[in-house]
Amino acid sequence: MNLADIPFRTLAIVRGTDREAALRTVLVLAEEGLTTAEVSLTTPDALWVIEQARRELGAEAGIGAGTVISPDDARRAADAGAGFLVTPGLGDELRAAPPTGLPMFVGALTPSDVIAAGEYGAAAVKLFPASLGGPRYLKALRDPFPNTPFVPVGGVDQEAALAFLAAGAVAVGVGSPLIGDAAKGGDLAALRRRAADWCGAMAEAAAA
Repeated sequence: MNLADIPFRTLAIVRGTDREAALRTVLVLAEEGLTTAEVSLTTPDALWVIEQARRELGAEAGIGAGTVISPDDARRAADAGAGFLVTPGLGDELRAAPPTGLPMFVGALTPSDVIAAGEYGAAAVKLFPASLGGPRYLKALRDPFPNTPFVPVGGVDQEAALAFLAAGAVAVGVGSPLIGDAAKGGDLAALRRRAADWCGAMAEAAAA
């Protein structure tokens, strides 16, 4: 997985309460250009959502599984067709689990966490919760870890996303500021408007 190729440098985080709504959310985001999304395993029938999204969008779409906390989660997500895995942290079970062969974004906050993620072979460090330290904290972390790809997640709205990218993030993970209530059966037209606005802001920043 080439992190530099993530459209609009945005990983959409879909965490819903209804599997059909979650799937519709993933598909609408893809139609608007946000083709990299993680479906949280806390979503009912999340593996079904991943399977269906993969079937609808094809192999090129970046459909991953989020909130992976056990080896069983990782195996089941891989079997469902996930293209990458995202964890909130790195416990002993995951560290010792046989690899699935999928890129993993490992949750980390402290320098010790970042080192552990690197030793594990993480494709990227999910800086979580990013809202605790903000872009200034990311900038400070990048001094001792200049070659580590960071993806801030948690409390990232459009303004924060632009600041994190300016501070050196390779991409940002964004949930409710973008998704709203769509994955819970909410307004898909509003989701389209937010997605279009988000993509416009990201494209404008990239061109500046």
